[in-house]
Amino acid sequence: MQAWGSAEGWLPSRRVSAGAGPLPGLGVGPTPSPQKDDDSGQTMFIRAAKGLFIASAASLWVTGEGAGWPLRARVAVAPEGGWLCWAAAAQTPGSRPMAEETFPFTSSTLRSLRLQREWLEWEDRRRAAAQRCRSQRCPSSSRARLTRPRRSCRDPAVHNALFSGDLQQIQALFQDEDAANMIVETVSNQLAWSAEQGFWVLTPKAKHTAPLTITAARGYTDCARYLIRQGAELDARVGGRTALHEACARAQSDCVQLLLTFGAKVNVLSEEGTTPLHLCTAPESLQCAKMLLEAGATVNLATQDSEVTPLHVAAARGLEEHVALYLEHGANVNLRTSQGETALNAACAGAEGPSSSRQHQAAARRLLEAGADARAAGRKRHTPLHNACANGCGGLAELLLRHGASASVPNGAGHTPMDCALQAVQDAPNWEPEVLFAALLDYGAQPVRPEMLRHCANFPRALEVLLNAYPCVPSCDTWVEAVLPELWQEHEAFYSSALCLVNQPRRLQHLARLAVRAQLGSRCRQAATRLPLPPLLRDYLLLRVEGRIQ
Repeated sequence: MQAWGSAEGWLPSRRVSAGAGPLPGLGVGPTPSPQKDDDSGQTMFIRAAKGLFIASAASLWVTGEGAGWPLRARVAVAPEGGWLCWAAAAQTPGSRPMAEETFPFTSSTLRSLRLQREWLEWEDRRRAAAQRCRSQRCPSSSRARLTRPRRSCRDPAVHNALFSGDLQQIQALFQDEDAANMIVETVSNQLAWSAEQGFWVLTPKAKHTAPLTITAARGYTDCARYLIRQGAELDARVGGRTALHEACARAQSDCVQLLLTFGAKVNVLSEEGTTPLHLCTAPESLQCAKMLLEAGATVNLATQDSEVTPLHVAAARGLEEHVALYLEHGANVNLRTSQGETALNAACAGAEGPSSSRQHQAAARRLLEAGADARAAGRKRHTPLHNACANGCGGLAELLLRHGASASVPNGAGHTPMDCALQAVQDAPNWEPEVLFAALLDYGAQPVRPEMLRHCANFPRALEVLLNAYPCVPSCDTWVEAVLPELWQEHEAFYSSALCLVNQPRRLQHLARLAVRAQLGSRCRQAATRLPLPPLLRDYLLLRVEGRIQ
């Protein structure tokens, strides 16, 4: 029971001798200025190490000091046989006077006080043991080493030894802990724009790094092991990255294993806010990523500023095996970056053209099978389908459409996926846009505006698909002048047939095709494959390219 302040309570005692008490740490002595009580005629001064005060008479005034302030208490025998204590604390400088309080002491109260005292002593022992444990884990020499300033080195001999992996030379140069933790200054030439000269010039730029970082990045395992044994700090961020960051960025799996064996932190952040797992960006770094995850790397840990996870990085690079590995270790497919982009958005945006769409399509398939949302849009309302169409990736776009992506939703600028695909025709001319246009139209995209046909005027196969989406061929004034003369000669049959049917009624077969497609809507591609139709009729329904407009 706590009476006031830090005083833990009162313990009754019939016998108190000077200098010793019934509990450890208690002392009894005469009051400096005695003041007698009417009932007992006794006055004593009691000091307790833990704020425990003892009264030795049935009724007396006790003036004492506990936990740093003077106290004055009255002790009397209660009718039920226990002790009745009335206490008041004197006012201390800067504090308010404490209220008077009366409470009985019974046998249960005494047991509670003894248990509380034992718990306090156990807590003190636990804290002391924890402090000894911390001092053993972090010896004073290590703390002193971390606070010592590092030496800088520009010696070419040191540079040559580190960058070439000359173990004998490194052993001769790095013979103590200070040398193993020195700062190595290097100078590299970078292209920078010169406004005065009006062109790009090579500008020298100084960089700082550490010996362990250099050797780990280049795969010099023996040199890195020697530096670690000499006392090189594993997690030093000289130059912004640790040795583990650089080893993962260069896919040096042997050095990654070495650093992890010696206790390198797997979730250490660089100055850019990235972990080593974020830097596993090459197909060869798959083994490094496995080692990091087995060592406890957090797979959903995002960068500090952009909030990009390792899954975003792997998807943007089209690393299917990395994506599968992260998903096996619990990566969240729907985590968003600071711009609201999911990993599926990153996979579709990273496919820079049809040439790289195959590997990104495989990564996107993994994400979709794991539950990624094909309709998830970023802050600018740009969906994965917008990204795939803007990069001209027909196969990737069709994969998204099969998983529920909308072919007609506009982004923040009001552009539909079809608008993005038309723009991609000019940006990446060496591909087959008719495949992408047909897929979008089969999944519910509206026909393009006639003025937009000029974007694909030099792609006759794509232009045929777009013209067959109209009940009649619109005016050709918007696109006919954009056709190259040599291309007109090569595909004269198609262009001539299109000009002849401008604003003319189309065949009944074509109108029936449009009616069936309108009835099926966004299910046209899937329904056509299930209908009992001959292959030629099915291809005609799906806007097969014929080479002329009929």
